[in-house]
Formats: sequence, C-alpha cells, structure tokens
Amino acid sequence: MLAGLAYRMLGSWHDTEDVLQETYVRWSAADRSDVAEPRRYLTRVVTRLSVDVLRTRQARRESYIGEWLPEPVPANALDLDDVSMALLHLMERLTPPQRAVYVLRTAFTLPYDEIAEILGRTPDDCRQLHRRAGHALADDRPRYEPTAAEQRRLLLDFVAAARDGDLQRLESMLRDDVISWTDANGGRRAARKPVTGREKVATFFTHIYGRPDMTFTPVDLITGPGLKVIVRGNHHLLTLDFDGTAITALRIVANPEKLSAV
Repeated sequence: MLAGLAYRMLGSWHDTEDVLQETYVRWSAADRSDVAEPRRYLTRVVTRLSVDVLRTRQARRESYIGEWLPEPVPANALDLDDVSMALLHLMERLTPPQRAVYVLRTAFTLPYDEIAEILGRTPDDCRQLHRRAGHALADDRPRYEPTAAEQRRLLLDFVAAARDGDLQRLESMLRDDVISWTDANGGRRAARKPVTGREKVATFFTHIYGRPDMTFTPVDLITGPGLKVIVRGNHHLLTLDFDGTAITALRIVANPEKLSAV
C-alpha cells in the first residue's frame, strides 16, 4: 500500500524506494506507544516525504535536459490497476500539495479530515486543492481506456511500420493532433521538445526507428503495456495513448537511469 502511494505521487521507482527506506528508518526509531494507528502514521510519513521529494525535484527539473517522463516499472513490482503512464505524466502539472490530496482522495478515498491531518492543512484547504487538481487534469485526461490487448497490438504494429519506413501506414494510425514526448536528459540523441502533428510524428519515428536491425519486445508495466526497443545500441521504452480510433500520444523513455528496472 505504501509503495503504491509513493509511486502514484512520485512517478519514479527510484524515489519511491528512497521514500520507503526513510519511512522504515523513522518507523524503527518511533516510540510505538505513541502510535495508535500504524497505517495512518505510515501513510502520513510517506505522504510528507513524497511531498518533500516533489518540491526538491521541481528545483532539479530546471537543469533537466528536455522532457521529464514517469519511470517505467515492471508490472510484477507492484499490484496497481488504476494508474496509467498518461495520468502520471499529467500529474506533473500539479503542485506537490495538489498531487498529494488528489492521490489520497482519489486512489485511497480518504476523508478530507484525515487528509488535512496528514498534510497539516484544514479540510477546506484540502477540498480546494482537490478541486483545482481535478480541473487541471480534466481537459487532457484520456476519455477512453484501451484494453491491454489493444495497446500491445498498436505498439507492435506502430513500431513495425516505423521500422519498415511505411509513412502512410504510420499516419493512418495517428490522430491529427498526436503528440510525442522523449525523455533522455541529454544522454541520447533525442527530441528535446514534444513533436506534434500526424506528419511530423510519423516522420520522426521513421527517422529514429527505421532500421532493419532494430529490435522490440513487449513488456508489462505497472501502468500497462509497453515496448522495449533497441536501436543503434540505444535502449528505449515506448508507451502510447489510444482514444478508440487513433493513437493520441506516444512517450519514449530513453534516459538510461530510468530504464534499469526494465
């Protein structure tokens, strides 16, 4: 439960492990006679530590090269069935307190009184934070949730078409306003800004994946199906969003520090 809370808030397995380790240290040193409800106590510690990490990460983000994407984690690492790469990516636009309230209220259905106690705020403040978070996410949150089978099929078909340089086939799979993000932190030759539009995205993928020696393997992530891609000796993790008709977004994680788990 605590790992799920931290990962939802942070979108990073590395940061999640750090938070859990620090929580264990604090739990080990705590006077248990003062802890009436261990679950509530531990939830408070994990939430507050995660908020601290998010604030520190905001400062570090200024020196991060290009787009920042959530870290992919294998499905067997944690049993979550209500979190997607798209949602974790969208939550990056929230402030740390908004993200904490949103996760605690939406994923764990905690009452506002308890959330207020965890964050050291008033219940009214927490209601307002949750309302603002909902508004910030509402416009761009996917309206259609594809099945895992649909996602796997689309990933395989899309990458195969990119490898073959089949622009017409690629464009037929993409929505007009499709967008592609790449997270490499300067460690790989990659687009540092989002690529938008059907033609540009199709051309971009034929450029980076259009090689006969490119290989790809399906992988199940906490957030749903993904595809491990190896091209020119570089490793990528590709995921996508689908609206029931066409691909609306693609995300490439190419930062080596984020790929160790997969």
